Amino acid sequence: MNDSASLPLAGVKVLDLTRILAGPWSTQLLADYGADVIKVERPGSGDDTRSWGPPYAADGEAAYFHTANRNKKSVAINIASPEGAGLIRKLLGQCDIVVENYKVGGLAKYGLDYETVSAEHPRIIYCSITGFGQTGPNSHRPGYDYLIQAMTGLMSITGQPAGSPGDEPMKVGVAVSDLFTGLYAATATLAALRKAEATGSGSHLDVALHDCQLATLANQAMNFIATGDSPKRLGNAHPSIVPYQVFDTANGHIVVAVGNDQQFHSFCQALGRPDLCQTVRWRTNRGRVEDRDNLLAEIIPVLKTRSTEEWEDRFDGAGIPHSPIRSVGDALQSTQTQARSQLIDHGHGLRTVGQPVPFAGQPVEPPPSLGAHTDTVLKQYLGYGEADVRALRRQGVIG
Repeated sequence: MNDSASLPLAGVKVLDLTRILAGPWSTQLLADYGADVIKVERPGSGDDTRSWGPPYAADGEAAYFHTANRNKKSVAINIASPEGAGLIRKLLGQCDIVVENYKVGGLAKYGLDYETVSAEHPRIIYCSITGFGQTGPNSHRPGYDYLIQAMTGLMSITGQPAGSPGDEPMKVGVAVSDLFTGLYAATATLAALRKAEATGSGSHLDVALHDCQLATLANQAMNFIATGDSPKRLGNAHPSIVPYQVFDTANGHIVVAVGNDQQFHSFCQALGRPDLCQTVRWRTNRGRVEDRDNLLAEIIPVLKTRSTEEWEDRFDGAGIPHSPIRSVGDALQSTQTQARSQLIDHGHGLRTVGQPVPFAGQPVEPPPSLGAHTDTVLKQYLGYGEADVRALRRQGVIG
């Protein structure tokens, strides 16, 4: 049995007014750490991702929805009705944190904007997640991960080099802009919670997909700042380390990640080409980066002479970082994944990838069905009786 009272966020109450991925990802993290997260959804349809299928999970919900909504309570409230908006305001008054991803200014007509809410609840932590933030020329625009990857330059450095086959700019295979934003939102929320506990003052967190993706360009952004030259697409190669990419083998592919000069020396021995590390211009990483093409011309033919499995054995013995390219299925079923207990079994055929930094007693509740906790939350949080709940349902205020 889970001891949720021992979790770091036990007793913290979160009102989740988000949908799709970035917002739900952040609130799921808070829920995993023990916060009581109330997810407000539209009656009848709920979070958009409930219908983003196939594929579907065993409970009939889209697999996508299961990605970011475990350990939450779902209440179905019609925010567009005055009564529904009022109900949400009452719930908010019982919470420490509200996370929303409406368009800039979109919640003002419901009396749920930061200015209105903070005037009544000055300790509230109000996290707004949008595509471009609360200010700037693009603040009014909707933000989608795909667009953000294009607008921030991420797609310009992802894909095969210009002039090679299949050289179009490429998005990353998962919605990394959304995921990074969710993580930034969660960490900022935790920092604001610490501040509120210490000072009694709340915060308005302005979290933008555009800002978060720019920040996570990391070394590629700094490469431009340092040189004035925009990085180019290098396929699977690294702009600052060589050899550090995928190579063809006799029967497939292998990734080799040589991170320092000593590893390069060992790599050359494993290749059976000790002469490569004795060549002056390739002894240091700087030289290898500057003379990338000539060095790779020596390495590539050698790696094609043996199978992936043979190279794995050789590189294991030499301490060379390497890996075959696994499918998602192979990765999820690997012995490493199993040893780390990263797949959570919710029962009834429901499984998800779990929280990667778990605490003892962490909850493992599956994503809720739409409105599953409406009655319970209204009774426990607001003290409503059965007759009150029935009346709200008759009026169409709740689902």
